[in-house]
Amino acid sequence: CLENTDPRTRGRGIQLLSQVLLQCYSLLQEKEVLHLVLFYESRLQDHHLVIPAVLQGLRALSMCEALAPGLAVSVLKAIFQEVHVQSLLQLDRYTVYSIITNFMSSREEELKGLGADFTFGFIQVMDGEKDPRNLLVAFQIVRDLIGKNYALGPFVEELFEVTSCYFPIDFIPPPNDPHGIQREDLILSLRAVLASTPQFAEFLLPLLIEKMDSDLQSAKLDSLQTLTACCAIYGQKELQEFLPSLWSSLRREVFQTASEKVEAECLAALHALSACLSRSVLSSDADDLLDSFLSSVLQDCRHHLCEPDMKLVWPSAKLLQAAAGASLRTCHCVTRSVVPLLLEQHSKHPQSSQRRTILEMLLGFLELHQKWGHVEEEESALAALRAPVCSVVFSAMTDPSVQLQLVGIRVLTVLGSLQGFLSPSDLELTVDHLLRLILHEEDSQSSEAAMEAAGSLAPIHPQSFSGRMVPRLAEELQSGRKREQEGGWAARRPRQRCLQALAAVSTHTSIVRETVPALLQHLRQLHKGSEAGSVQDVVSVCQSLQRVALQCQQDAESCWYYHQTVVPCLLAMAVQAAMQESTHPPPGKALLEEEALAAMASVISAACTHLSPELAAQSVSHVVPLFLDGEVSFLPQNSFPCSFQPFEDGERLEAQRRLVALLMAFVCSLPRTVAIPQEERLLRELLALSCSSNCPFTATTAAKCFAGLVNKHVEGQQLDEILQLAVSRMEPALTEGPRRAQALTLLLWVRPALRARGRAMGRDSPCPLCCALQVTKALVLRYHPLSSHLTDKLLGLLADAELGPAAADGFAVLMADAPDVLHKGCHADVRIMFRQRFFTDNVPKLVQGFHGAGPDVKANYLKGLSHVLNHLPKPVLVSELPTLLSLLLEALSCTDRVVQLSTLSCLQPLLLEAPQIMSMHIDTLVTKVLGLTSSPTMAVRIAALRCAHALTNLPLTVLLPYKPRVIRALAKPLDDKKRLVRKEAVAARGEW
Repeated sequence: CLENTDPRTRGRGIQLLSQVLLQCYSLLQEKEVLHLVLFYESRLQDHHLVIPAVLQGLRALSMCEALAPGLAVSVLKAIFQEVHVQSLLQLDRYTVYSIITNFMSSREEELKGLGADFTFGFIQVMDGEKDPRNLLVAFQIVRDLIGKNYALGPFVEELFEVTSCYFPIDFIPPPNDPHGIQREDLILSLRAVLASTPQFAEFLLPLLIEKMDSDLQSAKLDSLQTLTACCAIYGQKELQEFLPSLWSSLRREVFQTASEKVEAECLAALHALSACLSRSVLSSDADDLLDSFLSSVLQDCRHHLCEPDMKLVWPSAKLLQAAAGASLRTCHCVTRSVVPLLLEQHSKHPQSSQRRTILEMLLGFLELHQKWGHVEEEESALAALRAPVCSVVFSAMTDPSVQLQLVGIRVLTVLGSLQGFLSPSDLELTVDHLLRLILHEEDSQSSEAAMEAAGSLAPIHPQSFSGRMVPRLAEELQSGRKREQEGGWAARRPRQRCLQALAAVSTHTSIVRETVPALLQHLRQLHKGSEAGSVQDVVSVCQSLQRVALQCQQDAESCWYYHQTVVPCLLAMAVQAAMQESTHPPPGKALLEEEALAAMASVISAACTHLSPELAAQSVSHVVPLFLDGEVSFLPQNSFPCSFQPFEDGERLEAQRRLVALLMAFVCSLPRTVAIPQEERLLRELLALSCSSNCPFTATTAAKCFAGLVNKHVEGQQLDEILQLAVSRMEPALTEGPRRAQALTLLLWVRPALRARGRAMGRDSPCPLCCALQVTKALVLRYHPLSSHLTDKLLGLLADAELGPAAADGFAVLMADAPDVLHKGCHADVRIMFRQRFFTDNVPKLVQGFHGAGPDVKANYLKGLSHVLNHLPKPVLVSELPTLLSLLLEALSCTDRVVQLSTLSCLQPLLLEAPQIMSMHIDTLVTKVLGLTSSPTMAVRIAALRCAHALTNLPLTVLLPYKPRVIRALAKPLDDKKRLVRKEAVAARGEW
């Protein structure tokens, strides 16, 4: 074939040889490679039909390690001389680029020996290329030519022209493109070429200026982004000639554009230009372009700042801030010119709206100084302006305008963060102004902003806040209760703000040591004698304590001080309240209410989660004996009237048993590495209490505590014995007994899990199912083998007419994020993708059970399924949608409002993420969703309207036949008695 006179036959022979070489090129020896290279080079002069096969063979040889020196140069010279590359097909051109790429990666020094001839040869190869697949490779070759310092010689302009002709990229990928090349890929690849060398500057910058003036927004954006990239490698030499034109184009775009994207890119480009000029090293006889450039910027923008009501004031301020933010030098130069002007304008414009604009501009320039920290030059630039700046800010803090106050607070926060800027007297005034706004300002926005500012400044100036603000807040807190009793809610507001402010400023160890005792002292007063407070008062203090705990978590010293101060104090007050049974009602009864105990539990949990294992072990050695043995010696003020026995029987001890909630918060928040003393005994006591207590709150918290400990327990015989004991206690009680009826009420974590969806819940009931759900969840999270057995037991209860509904709601407990115990924040053992695993193992059983169940219990299976699907990650749900959609649609016909709400919540994101699949069931979806817009339950009506809104994401051709019907049906909810329903109805009907 190779010697045949017919070119097609010769081509087939060379093609066969090339295919063989592509399979075995790594096995060839040097002499064989030499012989083959010489053969293929001679074939490049053959008929054009043979060339594609020859190039394939050369590609195989370019990958040979046994290639003798000089052969790579020989092959490329032959290609450059004999092949007109751009007349070949796309695949053959791609082969040429591959040969060049292979040689550049393996024979770099040889190719560099060609000098500029190699660059010229490649320019000929690339010139006229149009296919995006080839362009990506060609652009990479150009980047390597420049980045690896190949000789460009006299061909710099030619190389620029052969690449810049594609700028800006206007490629639109065809639909269903199998190659997946996007316009952005080409844009970034070409930009990397254009911004790869300063040698392109004299050709590129005029092109960028021209494209910036284009009417196409995409061309403007591409040009601005390319300019920003170029500034990273350019110096003053490259920019000098073009700076006036560049500034003119940038200024015009910012002043005139209606596009936020174009404005943002213009500001980024100006920032990059200023940074480039700032870092250029000057020779002694060179002009400093930065000063002249900034002078132009100031000259064109400064006068607009004198017109705070005109439209160019903000564009001018943004331009100046972009230039000033580039370096310390630009910041110093612009600030020195602009800040005195803004202060002057503030005095000339008395209106609050104008002063707010001026102050917001001043804020932008001051924030730039934060970026550079404490520098002598920076300090001197602002030092002379300290007095007038502070005067302007303090006047804003006392202005009646809330919006001006808010800006003043932000400026004051920045000033306080500038090291050494505020004098001691200024700091005193700062604290006084913030304190006044916190306690006495009518508008809550200003008060909250002042608290936030105090929290930001307190760690920077701890002495000023601990010596001036904290004592006055504590004093106000002590005197506030008497005024509250006399003046009602208006007098109560300052006390609430005191609590919030004490928490907000607790951002430094020295301040925490003053705020925590003040908060605890207030809590003691609330539950003593005639000062006994309401539950809400206790909750408010605990919320402040919890915030302090969260702020202390990142500092080991603060964390340990807080823990050893707060935890014993809260336990002592709770134990004292539980023991005072002789009076009725006991003075500390508020501390024993569920809401108060839950708030105290949150404080204790936050105080324990970030303890080091050593300190946690030290603390747990006191707390567990307190509950198991009544050991109260470590508690402050530990002279109690009777012994503390929370796990003993007896009606008079019910108040003590409620404190298991605090034990739960403590032991379930410790790191997993901390050993719990007497853990087996504690687990047995908790299990017994959870199955026997008549108090729903006590049984619930005991079961949660048991589950939290089981989840963290190390594998082994002890864990297996405890779990077998738990199963043996629960299973008989679930089968028969007086407590089965109590299980009909929603259990344990179902209430908080569903309350967020608007469902009104009754009280929890103690029952074996309560403990079963907690143990099951604890084991599901850690993939324990027994979890399958307990889950199967729960699935079996769905067919029970009495316990079925409660068991169905139990699936929400298993799938939802735990709010207090079984979550990663408390160091629980939560395995990755446990929901997906639960779905895979149990949803087929739910579907099978549904099809085999009687009509009276089918709703239980639908409810359980809806809970599982509603908590499943949406990508997983979308992939399983075709098999489950019919059941979801059937669930919409269920009369149970929980099933309806859960299913609608599940369907809404699916309508957005899987419109093609959902379109196949459009008739059923429209009918059922519109029917539920008239549900008696408000939450269901809202969810149905959101689904009706989401339906508009389906293809237009699918929706049009239903448009009149939907618009008519959605007219009724427009008159709904609930505002939230009307709001959703307006949005949905408007979209239709």
